[in-house]
Amino acid sequence: MEWYWWVLIVFWMGGFGWAADTGRTALRTRHERRLERLEAAKRERLALEAANRPPEPVCGCTHHLAKHDKQGKCHERVEIPVAWDESKHPVRYESGQCNCQQYVGPQPLSQVFAEELTDLA
Repeated sequence: MEWYWWVLIVFWMGGFGWAADTGRTALRTRHERRLERLEAAKRERLALEAANRPPEPVCGCTHHLAKHDKQGKCHERVEIPVAWDESKHPVRYESGQCNCQQYVGPQPLSQVFAEELTDLA
């Protein structure tokens, strides 16, 4: 019957505070690690989706090839700088036509010719 007095005295002196702090710390650490695992899974899923996506047909002007006509002229509107400050940074922009011409030449790697490496000596 005297043992509960010892438990009560320890409780009054704050002896169980370390148990509560340890429990809170453990739960906080578990929560942070779980969030990290969820974030890593999300990054992995997004990377796999990006890897499986076919490449977009994009011109050198960063516009989709659907914005170009048969002759290669781009029909997208862009912001063109019209005024600059004393350090030659654009200050004012106006809307204008994209000036790019879609590249329609030969593919550089398909036209490469390399002779066979042989020793003539």
